[in-house]
Amino acid sequence: MRIALYEPDIPQNAGAVFRLAACLGVGVDVIEPCGFVLDDRRLRRVSMDYGPRAEVTRHASWRRYSEDRKTGRLVLLTTGGDTAYTAFEFEPTDTLLLGRESAGVPESVHAAADARLIVPMTAGARSLNVVTAAAMVLGEALRQTGGFAMAEEQAAQ
Repeated sequence: MRIALYEPDIPQNAGAVFRLAACLGVGVDVIEPCGFVLDDRRLRRVSMDYGPRAEVTRHASWRRYSEDRKTGRLVLLTTGGDTAYTAFEFEPTDTLLLGRESAGVPESVHAAADARLIVPMTAGARSLNVVTAAAMVLGEALRQTGGFAMAEEQAAQ
């Protein structure tokens, strides 16, 4: 299981995703360009002390990410999705793709996704914070695929 950030705009959100991924043991792909400078100093600042624990891979562009991507399905979290994440059957090799906070992803990226998921919300609500949505969907994905087993074993000791 992985999380991919498509051209993230907000460093605080990127840092929160790095922390989430470090705590839950999933890798993160950052698809550049970012809306902020992502150098080593800033990376440490936004990810706090979780940076060294996060497995972060940077990709220079969507094209490069597409070429370098490993096997597994690309699962886009989007307000334009057609399936509720609660009705989706996740696989351990899935990558959850998060769009830009300001613009989502272009149509070509939508088309490249193997699935487009939504988080069901009340009428009139536009969207959740990208990290909140990621945490909800990642939690369900890990629950379905047994991804919490390692953490549960450690807690029992």
